[in-house]
Amino acid sequence: MTQIVFLPHPEICPEGAVLEAKAGETVLDVALNAGIDIEHACEKSCACTTCHIIVREGFDSLEESDELEDDLLDKAWGLEPESRLGCQAKVGQQDLVVEIPKYTLNQVSEQH
Repeated sequence: MTQIVFLPHPEICPEGAVLEAKAGETVLDVALNAGIDIEHACEKSCACTTCHIIVREGFDSLEESDELEDDLLDKAWGLEPESRLGCQAKVGQQDLVVEIPKYTLNQVSEQH
């Protein structure tokens, strides 16, 4: 199994986490199944940017993003070259280190 290391995030995952993932699972699903509540306003349909993540290690092991994901990422807060949408980033065979950005562009968040 592949490991995903989630770096600490002050609100979503203060202690950070190390999770086991199966190849083909999305980073978002792995996080949600472990109780890491990354926002996902479009219910994982690749229609928003609320599940934006930054893959600090293992980025090249992910399947390439498609044009729709790339277009959406252009609108994400804090975009970096290693940015992906968690709902689209499928785990491969290499361990990942993931950072959840401090902010998200969710105009309808029910948690605030």
